Amino acid sequence: MNRDEAKRKISELIGKDLRVLAETYGVTVFKDNKKNKGWAGHVIERHLNLPINSAQAPNFGSWELKTISLKYLKNRELTVKETMAITMIDPVNIERTDFLNSHLKNKLNKILIAARIWTSKNEDSSILYAVTEFDLTDRIIYNQIEEDYNLVRQTLLSKGFEALTGRMGIYIQPRTKGAGHGSTSRAFYARVPFLKKVIFPNL
Repeated sequence: MNRDEAKRKISELIGKDLRVLAETYGVTVFKDNKKNKGWAGHVIERHLNLPINSAQAPNFGSWELKTISLKYLKNRELTVKETMAITMIDPVNIERTDFLNSHLKNKLNKILIAARIWTSKNEDSSILYAVTEFDLTDRIIYNQIEEDYNLVRQTLLSKGFEALTGRMGIYIQPRTKGAGHGSTSRAFYARVPFLKKVIFPNL
């Protein structure tokens, strides 16, 4: 199943409650009071008749599934709840590779984003709102991501890996990833304003 086929199939779930479907597909949401963080993605994988992939970002070859959460603000406006990890940062590879040939660009071209509405920590309900991909054909978006990547690249070349900080980047930020505050690994994350452009393109 390629990405376009997967997108069409996932679109069948838009407007449906993934929490209800979790029961239908036998996907565990909570076990011993601990939430299965990937449960929404597992529901979608079941709908696609694919084996559940335990990886946080299941990779199906030509495409990769990411699920993100949306939330309602007090004024009932729907927005993106948090940033989204894209791929780990390999400083040696980035130093040697421009954006056009970068692993980051390749990843962005593979990702399929399923956006669900988060209502509470109890996950009593979660409606699938949209399924889409990053639009790298939009020249403004493309140019900004390229600028963000080049900032990371130039920082690596001039100041080193430790100089990377989450304050960098407009659409894409380099941020610590891993268990504990002492983690030294970093990843590229899509910032909330970028995700909002992707999920709510008409706003």
